[in-house]
Amino acid sequence: MNAAEPPPEQKDTRILMIEDDIADAELVKFALREAGLAFDLRCVDNKEDFLEELEHGDPDIVLSDYALPSFDGLSALRLAKQKRPELPFIFVTGTLGEELAIETLKNGATDYVLKTRLSRLVPAVHRARREAEERVERRHAEEKLRESHEQLRALSIYLQHVREEERTRIAREVHDELGQELTGLKFDLSSLAAWLPRDQRQFQDDIKAMLAQIDAIIQTVRRISTELRPSVLDDLGLAAAIEWQTHEFQTRTGLQSHITLDVQSPVIDQELNTAFFRIFQETLTNVMRHASATKLDVRLTQEAGKLVLEVKDNGRGISEAQMASSRSIGLLGMRERAALLGGEFHIRGVAGKGTTVTVRIPLRRAAPNNGQREHENPNHRRSRRGAPRVEANPCH
Repeated sequence: MNAAEPPPEQKDTRILMIEDDIADAELVKFALREAGLAFDLRCVDNKEDFLEELEHGDPDIVLSDYALPSFDGLSALRLAKQKRPELPFIFVTGTLGEELAIETLKNGATDYVLKTRLSRLVPAVHRARREAEERVERRHAEEKLRESHEQLRALSIYLQHVREEERTRIAREVHDELGQELTGLKFDLSSLAAWLPRDQRQFQDDIKAMLAQIDAIIQTVRRISTELRPSVLDDLGLAAAIEWQTHEFQTRTGLQSHITLDVQSPVIDQELNTAFFRIFQETLTNVMRHASATKLDVRLTQEAGKLVLEVKDNGRGISEAQMASSRSIGLLGMRERAALLGGEFHIRGVAGKGTTVTVRIPLRRAAPNNGQREHENPNHRRSRRGAPRVEANPCH
């Protein structure tokens, strides 16, 4: 196939021409026919007719002279880009200096052809149409990709919601059913110990050992229930849960922890509570595993309609390579949790000085909960070194 031969899919090209010289228009038509291009050409020489054809004629390409008595090519180009951004636009003009040629291309023209070299016109038309079709295809592919991302995000939100519901259900069952059974068993053993004669020392010692073992199991049940879904998050809200988790982290690791709470918002949406709390838990896990820190500073604040969580340690500092690693699944998960709620997740490390994690998510009011308790940060504007202990999921 030579350069002037049109591919089958580009037959019947609809051309909109801006030209006031009949002789020049006929020369263009002749050049198009000689090159074997099948076309339907509409010629206009003023702005009104151009806009009419642009909006209702559905052209495949625009061929425009640069200068007309009542209209100019650059104005036509600007109008075409406003109305039909993907429409190819080629200047076909008698003379066009290098500076003007560059200006037309900067303004979005596809190409320019001199009337003295109309042999270039058909190859330019074919190339312009091919590039336009590629742009349209690329845009469609991007739209499909965006739709796929939106569907995946919707699925991710649903799966996270289901997972949290399942965590909550299991935590309650572990706490209520196992806790009650163990408490009942402990009561029965205590009653049995009271009925045994005092001289049965061996049995008394065995029962004491069993009671101690039951107490240890009760503590394990408490821990498992709390790790699945701490009741403090649902009962007292995010601020109290952050405070409690910070204290638990300090007790477990020995890191000196300072926490600042400054949240004035009323009840916060439950999804927002969960997202912040899970991000906070993952951040503490990373600090414990990788930071080698001795101090931790936690801030939960509210600014410009957003809730902001900042966690800063004085450890080794995360590197760019670690942040970009495909194995940093935890970072990807935290970033995705924030993005699902329209928020932002940022992490910054300075070698030898520590790492700072910042999460910003727009505030949302909680939906009505049919008369159930509503709490959020009952103690505003607190700054403490080592948060007070908050009992969660007590096993009665």
